Amino acid sequence: MFTGIIEELGEVVSIEEIGDSSRIRLRGPVVCQGARHGDSIAVNGVCLTVVDTPEELAAESGEFSADVMAETLHRSSLGALGAGSRVNLERAMALGARLGGHLVQGHVDATGALLGREPGDLDAAGLPRWEVLRFSLPQSITRYLVEKGSITVDGVSLTVVEAARDSFTVSLIPATLALTTLGTKAVGDPVNLEVDVLAKYVERLLESRTLPGHLTPGGSLTPPTAIAEDVS
Repeated sequence: MFTGIIEELGEVVSIEEIGDSSRIRLRGPVVCQGARHGDSIAVNGVCLTVVDTPEELAAESGEFSADVMAETLHRSSLGALGAGSRVNLERAMALGARLGGHLVQGHVDATGALLGREPGDLDAAGLPRWEVLRFSLPQSITRYLVEKGSITVDGVSLTVVEAARDSFTVSLIPATLALTTLGTKAVGDPVNLEVDVLAKYVERLLESRTLPGHLTPGGSLTPPTAIAEDVS
């Protein structure tokens, strides 16, 4: 599990294509501290597993490698990365640590794209104090978004400002703009989206109350649906 609080802006060092999958090597001195083979690190919101041996994970290198399956390349924006691409990095959360963002699994539900940026008020130096970003919203996850709810965009835990039918907006403070890739995203750039997993669990629990053999909202047991048998 992750929190959606980005620890570091990393960089893609190289990408090696292996059949229909890839091995990606990334530079991230902060997330490499104490990293071991098999550890989980979120890359633009995608949970990846460190595959380096202890010798390859020498502290001075500040680099690690991860294998990316074809399914992950297809369902996320990682397939669009190249050498030199900047990425958001976060190590898996430690049990008992502060939950600064929200519960993030590192499992991408869908991809969207940046539709527009609207700068807010300017400070004394002429720089925006905040920006409103609008992203496209695939129909498959529209029902999980609510105003003031949580969503993960490229691994960043954010609060939904407006939840429209086919898009949503978030408001980013200068720290988020400076310390994540969202500060430099251009219109049309793809992003990984992960909705709040609690919303999906609630949906499933509500569905189960009306399934055959489960309790209905009134508390009675719904009998399994009878199967007609043709004996003619």
